[in-house]
Amino acid sequence: MTRFVNESVLELRRAVERERLAAALAELDRRGPIEVPTVIGGERRFAPGFDSVDPGDPGRVVARANATTPAEVATAVAGAAAAAGDWRATPAEERAAILARAAGELRRRRYELAALAVRECAKPWAEADADVCEAIDFLEYYGWRAVELEAGPELIQLPGERNTLHYRGRGVAAVIAPWNFPLAIPIGMSAAALATGNPVCLKPAEQSPACALALYEALEAAGLPAGVLSLLPGEGEVGAELVGHPDVQTIAFTGSGAVGLEIIRRAAAVAPGQRHLKRTVVEMGGKNAIIVDADADLDDVVPAVLASAFGFAGQKCSAASRLLVHERVADHLRERLEGALETMLVGQAEDFGTDVPPLIEAASRQRAEEIVAAAAAGGGELARVEAMPDGEGFFFAPTLVFGAPPEARVITEEIFGPVLSVEPVAGVEEACERVDAQAHALTGGIFTRNPRTVAAVAARTPVGNLYVNRGTTGAMVGRQPFGGNRLSGNGTKAGGPDYLLHFVDPVAVTENTVRHGLAP
Repeated sequence: MTRFVNESVLELRRAVERERLAAALAELDRRGPIEVPTVIGGERRFAPGFDSVDPGDPGRVVARANATTPAEVATAVAGAAAAAGDWRATPAEERAAILARAAGELRRRRYELAALAVRECAKPWAEADADVCEAIDFLEYYGWRAVELEAGPELIQLPGERNTLHYRGRGVAAVIAPWNFPLAIPIGMSAAALATGNPVCLKPAEQSPACALALYEALEAAGLPAGVLSLLPGEGEVGAELVGHPDVQTIAFTGSGAVGLEIIRRAAAVAPGQRHLKRTVVEMGGKNAIIVDADADLDDVVPAVLASAFGFAGQKCSAASRLLVHERVADHLRERLEGALETMLVGQAEDFGTDVPPLIEAASRQRAEEIVAAAAAGGGELARVEAMPDGEGFFFAPTLVFGAPPEARVITEEIFGPVLSVEPVAGVEEACERVDAQAHALTGGIFTRNPRTVAAVAARTPVGNLYVNRGTTGAMVGRQPFGGNRLSGNGTKAGGPDYLLHFVDPVAVTENTVRHGLAP
């Protein structure tokens, strides 16, 4: 297998690329709502159960999905368990080849898939295309890493003794995926499990079932055996059934802290007859801060901060939501941020000039509104985009909050919306203390010209990913392994060399090679 290389994003400044994407979106709209079935053992089961809608135009139904029942979950797990032995015995190179062909399917359909992410999740074009690229990357990277893993590490050998260590798939993996990266995250968690020999039961977010169906179709077209992957659309009850099923060995989840902690709690219970401990791989978001030192280049700071806080309307677990600014430059930076904020365009995700698309649903907008209103009532000063689109979309004005009290929700809670609190600090030390006081520790940033400051922050920060003199979003598979600490998650880093270890059990074999002939 050739060495992994990241998939290149489209050059959206080229008119021909914009035209291809627009044509793909028009074709998607022409087709009408996509029917998303429950798929178990290759068999499709469909009856309209729930809809996913366009966040920019909630009257537009993007997909109608089957609501998977508890009985169907049980059938899917049973089928996956039955398929586990053959799939585990399939050589890693063959599994990787299937994932590579699936990556080719995504590459072939990249314009269509980007359009689907735009329509179903309101991802602006650049974000949607990057989502497709990351999905391709996960398939190819994990396949490549699984082949390396199968070879096993080198162990100390002594005369008369042979020691080997190999890894084998654990069994049925439940993948419970979010909507904000509707292609990359579900395929990333699924690809890691599949590459290491585990059958997968995939429960996509109810907001993005059509994107999940496209992923299933890619793996199906690539030759993945029936029964190795089940698609189980539905509400939260489907995920709960998977978590509690005694035949599920591993649970991979990305989503809210409340749900993640409940998954960990339930997975710790051993059901009657269960012969294994369930393993959880749980990513639960963050409350991410960027530190700006007095010597920072504000020409770099302003665009990076706005992109980190307001890109995809702040709906990324890595998005910046706190800006800790050295008091010597705080007033100057505030002026520049407010000026730059006025230039940001809030609009439909399908418009190529949009900076901030709508939020995913009405409940998200309501939560953001409540947090901003509480900050203002507590004495915070607001700067907001004034020009807002007409229509029924779930739009929310990007907001800077200055001077909120320390206990304000805008400072203490994950928002998942385009809201950034700006807080002056006496210096980098105080900024680090504020970061260290948080329960979450996913991403962080530091802007400074001093290498000693970079080293000092890197040595003490609790975050899993620290970005220096750049934005805090956009981790690349194989280049910036991604994952948090503390209440941000319990797993090692996605897109990194250790991630596959979640889905395997190690087996050490020690053989006495001093023999006295061979038995006939």
